[in-house]
Amino acid sequence: MYTILVPVDADEDRARGQAAFVTELPSADTQIKAIVTHALTKEEAEAPEEIRNVERISTVRLVREYLEDHEVDVELAEGTQPPADGIRDLADEFDVDQIVMGSRKRSPTGKAVFGSVSQQVLLEADDPVTVVGSRDE
Repeated sequence: MYTILVPVDADEDRARGQAAFVTELPSADTQIKAIVTHALTKEEAEAPEEIRNVERISTVRLVREYLEDHEVDVELAEGTQPPADGIRDLADEFDVDQIVMGSRKRSPTGKAVFGSVSQQVLLEADDPVTVVGSRDE
């Protein structure tokens, strides 16, 4: 089984791009497990346990449903703050084979530098990191 960590933020188009990338990989429906995560904010993490659930995040639900519709095995995991550290921690915990990050559209100058979380994960992760763009519905 090939395990992919899919950390999503609040942008649905980026989340769709990440999910689509995973489903387009060879044997996605039989040999890939996706760990979908979102770093809860301090307020979310301190909420009562019955409402502190990563599945309450709309982009997490969107990616989970998209992947399940394409018969990809999915597991949800709660990320921690700061997000880049939480992503690396989850990558280690689940012994992932790849991390699939979303990216924002940038100007030609801005393309030289990814967002701070993506850039930090790219620079510090021990696992391969793929950065994908947004997809509209």
